[in-house]
Amino acid sequence: QVQLVESGGGLVQAGGSLRLSCAASGSSFTIDFIGWYRQGPGKQRELVASISSDGSTNYEDSAKGRFTISRDNAKNTAYLQMNSLKPEDTAVYSCNARAYVSGFIGRQSYWGQGTQVTVSS
Repeated sequence: QVQLVESGGGLVQAGGSLRLSCAASGSSFTIDFIGWYRQGPGKQRELVASISSDGSTNYEDSAKGRFTISRDNAKNTAYLQMNSLKPEDTAVYSCNARAYVSGFIGRQSYWGQGTQVTVSS
């Protein structure tokens, strides 16, 4: 199986930056898709950014031009660089990895525990 651990959240002023990390561990797995999701107070969870195994990326409209998703396959780690943060970016950010795992058929989906990002005005 795969375990995901996020880090890098915190409190930042509007206009500031944070870099979130999502580290995957386990045995005999290959990560295909990685997505960063967020859920703000009173809001539904939304996909902020994603990156596929071929490096192609997608962003939610409000994240375009401000956030950058990347991955280091050698370290089994994904990153979300967030710049020009706004109060409306305040949310719990979670990573989701879809991986092929030895002994399992098809892609398996895993979630981290989430990390709080708070942007003050």
